[in-house]
Amino acid sequence: MKTFQFHVNGKNEKVYCPPAKTLLDVLRDDLELTGSKECCGKGECGSCSVMINHEVICSCLVLVGQIENEDVITVEGIGLEENMDIIQEAFIEEGATQCGYCTPGIIVATRSFINNIEHIPSIDDVKTALGGNLCRCTGYQKIIKAVQSAAKNKFAQHSDTH
Repeated sequence: MKTFQFHVNGKNEKVYCPPAKTLLDVLRDDLELTGSKECCGKGECGSCSVMINHEVICSCLVLVGQIENEDVITVEGIGLEENMDIIQEAFIEEGATQCGYCTPGIIVATRSFINNIEHIPSIDDVKTALGGNLCRCTGYQKIIKAVQSAAKNKFAQHSDTH
């Protein structure tokens, strides 16, 4: 057992746990951030995606001992019901969720993607960006539209401020 310090959603956190505990388990069990979901536990589905230092990572594959002093952003750090991000709003408007199990990971991957683009993405751009996130319910069409809509909103907001 050891105490680990890192930053989650802009807040300094300390946890006392075994170094081999997964980040996903620390987030859910110790920090009560249950947005990230465990589905496969093997890094294949993306349901547990978080950003670590701005890079999308499956939190089920990361041990807490590997993230000492790192910055972690979960879906809760992107937006909550009372203060939704443009991505979350677009997903609602486009009906891009069904069971919702994959949605947090897709929202995180979308936030990372939209942070790093300078144009409205094509369908292929979105498919590539979300390639590590599996959805069993939607067929992806509405997800792709939601990502493109969020990107359009980002650029509309950006042009309004200049």
